[in-house]
Amino acid sequence: MDQWWALMIGNSRLHWATFTGDTLQTVHHTAHGTCPPAVKQLRYVASVVPQQSTWIQAHFPTAKPITLADIPLENLYPQLGIDRALAVLGAGQRYGFPCLVVDGGTALTFSAANGDRQWIGGAILPGLNLQFQSLTQHTAALPKVHLPTQLPPRWANDPAGAIASGITYTVLAGVKDFIRAWQGEFPQGQIFSTGGDGAWLAQQLPVLHYDPGLIFHGFAALRRNR
Repeated sequence: MDQWWALMIGNSRLHWATFTGDTLQTVHHTAHGTCPPAVKQLRYVASVVPQQSTWIQAHFPTAKPITLADIPLENLYPQLGIDRALAVLGAGQRYGFPCLVVDGGTALTFSAANGDRQWIGGAILPGLNLQFQSLTQHTAALPKVHLPTQLPPRWANDPAGAIASGITYTVLAGVKDFIRAWQGEFPQGQIFSTGGDGAWLAQQLPVLHYDPGLIFHGFAALRRNR
């Protein structure tokens, strides 16, 4: 059976996936400018980082770049990130439309499509880890804090605890608000999380169905439609 690779070039890392036919097999994450040694037949590449696209094309000249023109969804706007479009396509094709995707990556994004496979919009804010980093980098006295595995106490008595509380509880409140709005318009709609912090979000909000492979399901959908 046909075996092939797809690559999503993200803001922080490269995300590689192997397929057998249309079935996702493995996912690998590497730093920019590096690739797993076993990569063969890189068939598709999508990118939100133009400089990395140049590097990939130099090393894998036969890989097909995926653009918004390839995505079979209506109402896409020219500046939309290809990662968001692929994730919504993957969620809808695998689980059904309408769907809302909450991507916990470098940026925390909300992306939605209705039952007619029409893009209806979304939102972007700094991702969880980016928020933690920004306080460390742009203040004189606040400590470096990482995303806690469990929710911290809400009322903290030290700077690190206060940062953890402030970021996690306000982000979760915002995600809940978007989910409520989505459910008000699409009560039967599917809701997913993906990305590096997608599992953490789903742990805190069980209404989210976590699938780390949504973008790659989007690649598989494109292959089936060709």
